[in-house]
Parts: sequence; C-alpha cells; structure tokens
Amino acid sequence: MTTHRRPMFPNLHASAASGRLLRMRYSNAVMSERTNSILELFECTGGYLRGHFLLTSGLHSPEYLQCAVVLQYPEQAARLGANLAEALALAVGPRKVSLVASPALGGIVIGHEVARALGARAVFTERDAAGAMTLRRGFRVEPGEAAVVIEDVVTTGGSTREVIQVLRAAGAEVLAAGSIIDRSAGKADVSVPRVALATLDVVTYRPEECPLCRAGIPLLKPGSRR
Repeated sequence: MTTHRRPMFPNLHASAASGRLLRMRYSNAVMSERTNSILELFECTGGYLRGHFLLTSGLHSPEYLQCAVVLQYPEQAARLGANLAEALALAVGPRKVSLVASPALGGIVIGHEVARALGARAVFTERDAAGAMTLRRGFRVEPGEAAVVIEDVVTTGGSTREVIQVLRAAGAEVLAAGSIIDRSAGKADVSVPRVALATLDVVTYRPEECPLCRAGIPLLKPGSRR
C-alpha cells in the first residue's frame, strides 16, 4: 500500500527540475524529511544559487541559499515562521516568548513571521555608521523580557551573537536562537540553545585558499550586508 504524505509546501506554484542534485556535503547520510522539503522549496523558487559567493562571515562558497527569494511568497514565509516557532517552543520549554529580534535585513521577514506564530512582537537591529549592531527606530526592550533571536541563515553565528549582546545589554533574557538554514553543520555557538529547519555542511573556503578565486571566477556578494 502506498502512503501519500502531504507536502510541506503544497501551494508553491513552481516545480523542481527532475533529477537535480544539490552539490552539498550533508552532515548525515540520510537527511530528514523536513530538510529535504526545505531544500526542495529553495530549488523551486530559484533560491538555491551556484557560483562564487562571498558570505557575511568573509568565507567564500560555491553555493548560496538566498532566503529572500523564498520569503517573497507570503504563504511560504508564514509556513516557515510557524515551523520555526514550533521548534523554538520545544527549545525554550514553558517560557512565554514576548520578543523576537532579528538582524536587518535578512532576518526581518522570517523574524516577523516567527513573532506572529509565537504571539510576540518583532524588532530588528541595524548597523550604525561604525558597523556596530544597534536598536533604532524607536524599538525598545523591557528589562527581563524573554526574547529569541531569528536569522534567515547562520554560517558562523556572528550576527546572532551580536544581536544577543544588544538584547542582553538592554536587560532582556535571551532564551534561544533560530534560523531557517544552518550552514555550520550545527557547529555555530551563539551561547544559547539554537534550532534550524535545515542543517547543512556546505563547502566554504578562506579567501586565501579559495580555488574559485584561483580559477578567476567572479566573486558575488548576494547578501544584504556590504
């Protein structure tokens, strides 16, 4: 008897190319159904890019997952936010999260959707002229407020750690962090429990060791940070 499972993203009006293989090294031989569904979603929307990319961490990679392309579809953004909120609820236990904070620009949409699912409010941090992460636009954090930090993609966890520092300096209690994609294979340490909808071990290179640079392939910076 064949069992038909409801797809995680049933209303996406696109289809992945038959037989397309992701050129990634995964941390496990068998990926979870959820990870497969997430990666299929990126393929369907054109959010999985191949080439030569400069990551926010400063590392180079032949692959890039562009979450903004996926999040342009409100229904998919809401679904991803609800799934991430569910994973975070398990991580924080019975504590009620009242604040979701995200780094601009990449984390804003998914942070807002996670906040919606958790019944919390959403704020975002920005970099000032000196490059330091800060709260602006009248956003306030209440002392003792229970918060989580949300990003679209985590590679080294640097941006998440900066947002956590901003929240703690304002008196918030940061309970956990989350992202759609974890490119670190689960290795990024942000000092709080962390969850992701898909955990990958993606090929990256230090600039001085990058074979793509040696091959003369143009370097692209697809993210929001200059």
